[in-house]
Amino acid sequence: MISKTIDLLKEELPVKEEPFSLSGDVKTGLVLVDIVNGFCTVGAGNMAPRQPDKQISEMVDESVRLARAFCERKWPVFAFLDSHDPNIPENPYPPHCFAGTDEARLVPALQWLENEPNATLRCKDCIDGFLGAIEKDGSNVFVDWIKNNQIKA
Repeated sequence: MISKTIDLLKEELPVKEEPFSLSGDVKTGLVLVDIVNGFCTVGAGNMAPRQPDKQISEMVDESVRLARAFCERKWPVFAFLDSHDPNIPENPYPPHCFAGTDEARLVPALQWLENEPNATLRCKDCIDGFLGAIEKDGSNVFVDWIKNNQIKA
């Protein structure tokens, strides 16, 4: 099922799949999306896995490996964190990742990013991180991060 979906995406989207190397030839940034307890840590909430999940564990491990590699090189990392107001439902999803709870925090293996100078963490209260990065003045934290770090890849 998953490979059929990926094949369909490859047919429909103008995206080339190619190996990624950390060469430094092109200004590169790492974007992590919703690698929070409420989605990735067993039993951590309504949308978290109920039992260990190999695919989630591998995704977390790879995210940690890449984040460490980027931070060792002092390259920029941006992490979107799902974080909702408990009084504003996000239908059709059950209540999840309430702001200020452990459910809305990075998974334990990535919590070190909270103190990493090259990492920007952004709580978002919607599915779309781009929209969730818009400030009251109309600026966009994510767009500013890309521009300020001159990211090309």
